[in-house]
Amino acid sequence: MWFSQLASTVVGLALSVSAATTYWQDTDIKMLPLRTHSLSSPYLDSDMHSRWWDFGGDTVIRTDQYVRLTSERQSQQGWIFSRVPLTATNWEIEFEFKLHGSGHLHGDGFALWLTKQRAIPGPVFGSADKFEGLGIFFDTYKNNRPGTSFPYVMAMLGDGQTAYDQAHDGKENELAGCSARGIRDASVPTKAKLTYFQDKSLTLDLQYKSDGSWTNCFSLNSPETNFNIPSVAYLGFSGETGEVTDNHDIISVTTNNLYDHHGTGPNRRSGKPGRARSTPKKKSGGWLWFFFKTFLFLGAVGGAYVGYTIYRTSKRQSRF
Repeated sequence: MWFSQLASTVVGLALSVSAATTYWQDTDIKMLPLRTHSLSSPYLDSDMHSRWWDFGGDTVIRTDQYVRLTSERQSQQGWIFSRVPLTATNWEIEFEFKLHGSGHLHGDGFALWLTKQRAIPGPVFGSADKFEGLGIFFDTYKNNRPGTSFPYVMAMLGDGQTAYDQAHDGKENELAGCSARGIRDASVPTKAKLTYFQDKSLTLDLQYKSDGSWTNCFSLNSPETNFNIPSVAYLGFSGETGEVTDNHDIISVTTNNLYDHHGTGPNRRSGKPGRARSTPKKKSGGWLWFFFKTFLFLGAVGGAYVGYTIYRTSKRQSRF
């Protein structure tokens, strides 16, 4: 009885671990979580510090709810940056955020960064100008950009020398972008998902219309567009308020290394994302090896149990 219960438990646990393997959309590309670049509640360790992240400026962390880059006060700047660089060749960063506040005017916005510099306050959504790397700007206040609906989300690839076009909301620097009018005070969790395959593609998807429904903001493909991100870059977020204010909250960050042992890019048959996979594909050889290891383990446990039973019986008989 004891042995059969143990065997059932071991097999159940092994099957659960096997089923937990995740894949990127409708491809054979595995998603390997990067704890060093992920963030979730309670955000801080027991000593009220974070092992993998630094934060500063006006950032406030409420361990059960959010990392607030700026509160609803004027002239605030806050940031949070990874302590180690992101060196994966292909990756996906999905993060949940919340933009909310009172009144009719809100700003200025927040940014996601993948840059060689880290944790340097400045005038570009709370971080340094003339950066080297990628910035994704969630701009919620319109200064001077006729014909564009705000909030506006745009990407800029910095070369370390070019300044952000502050006067025209980054018009001269835009690599790609989209309007996202419902991104503030949305009725569903607001999320962004940035996917990068080196020398192949850069894609940004947004969730703000309905839960589980993603809207493509932009998709860039090489060699049509140059979007080479530094191979060693720090992941960060920063926010800023000026005369207008807003709460800029980061709720969670999940970063995955996208790994394909057959290659390094997306699905080579179509090159396009597909719907999420509900049941991971497994090769027969992998399953045979899995069952072989399971039965080997169960055999070892069974042998130990039989040996213990014989020993216990001999001890009982020795008493008489």
